[in-house]
Amino acid sequence: MNNLIDIQKQIEELQKKASDIKVKEFQKTVEEIRAKMHAYGITIKDLRPNNTGTSKAKQKPKAGDTNEKSRSQAKKQDKTISPKYQGPAGETWSGRGLTPRWLSSLLAQGKTKEEFAIKS
Repeated sequence: MNNLIDIQKQIEELQKKASDIKVKEFQKTVEEIRAKMHAYGITIKDLRPNNTGTSKAKQKPKAGDTNEKSRSQAKKQDKTISPKYQGPAGETWSGRGLTPRWLSSLLAQGKTKEEFAIKS
């Protein structure tokens, strides 16, 4: 039994030593990581698992844009798609996305899309 008790005491002492070493080296390790992140332009976003690996440091920002989300929203707002089809009651459809109900019901009656195409 003395042997087991001695081993358990040694385990406790070693765990305490390991904990002390971890506390002493923690701040130094954090500083090293921060320095490397700064040197390579790595952000917290780059460290997330579903990141594509492209750092903001590698991307070329457009003049006047603050972030990628605002750029994509601006692109969506700028694009206006002219309608390609018009229904009997004046409804319009660009031809993109799901077929609208008014056109689906007319197609079910045997009509064709071409009959409702807007001629330029």
